[in-house]
Amino acid sequence: MFISFEGIDGCGKSTQIHLLQEYFKTRGIQCHVFREPGGTTISEQVRKILLHGGDEMDPVTELLLFSAARSQLVSEKVKPILDQGDVVILDRFYDSTVAYQGYGRKSAPVDEIIQLNQLASHHTVPDLTLYLRVPPLVAKKRTEGAEKDRMEKSGDDFFENVVRGFDDLSKREERFIAIDAAGSVQKTHSAVLREIQKHF
Repeated sequence: MFISFEGIDGCGKSTQIHLLQEYFKTRGIQCHVFREPGGTTISEQVRKILLHGGDEMDPVTELLLFSAARSQLVSEKVKPILDQGDVVILDRFYDSTVAYQGYGRKSAPVDEIIQLNQLASHHTVPDLTLYLRVPPLVAKKRTEGAEKDRMEKSGDDFFENVVRGFDDLSKREERFIAIDAAGSVQKTHSAVLREIQKHF
C-alpha cells in the first residue's frame, strides 16, 4: 500500500506519520517512510539546493528540481518496496507540486504540472492521500520561532493559494481525504486511523 501525507507546513504531517508508523509496527506490518524532496543520496542533494540554497530561483527551475528529486526517489526506493509488498508512506508527493508550484508559485499551468508529475512519478499513484487541513494562520502560529526554509518564507498570500490548491485536489481526487488537523494530535491521529482502517 502506498500512502502519502499532504498539507501546508505546520499541519502536523511529521507527527502523524510517526504515529502511523508506530501503529503499523505494533501490528507487524513492514512500513517505509520517506520525505519529499529527499530519501535518496541524489534527492537529498537536490533538497539542499531547493530549500537551503541562498540564490533566487526561477519558478520553473524549482518545479523541475522537485520533479527530478521525485523521479529518483520513486525509481530507487518507492517502486521496489511496493513491488515486494511493503507499505510506503511519503511525507509529500506530487500533490504538493500542484499546490505549491501550481497554485502558489504559478510556475506553469496546472494541467502541464500534472503531466510532469506523471512522468516524474513513473506513473506511480498513491492508494490513499491524507490531506491534513489547517488554516494558514493556525499553521503559522504552530511554526513561530522555528527556523524557516526557502519555501516556508514565501508569505501569507502564497500559503492561502497553496491551501486552495489542496482543497481543489481533495474535491477532484477520490484517493484524497481531507482531515481536520486543527485540533489535538490525538484527535487527528484517530481520524487518520479511521481512514487507514477503511482502506487497508
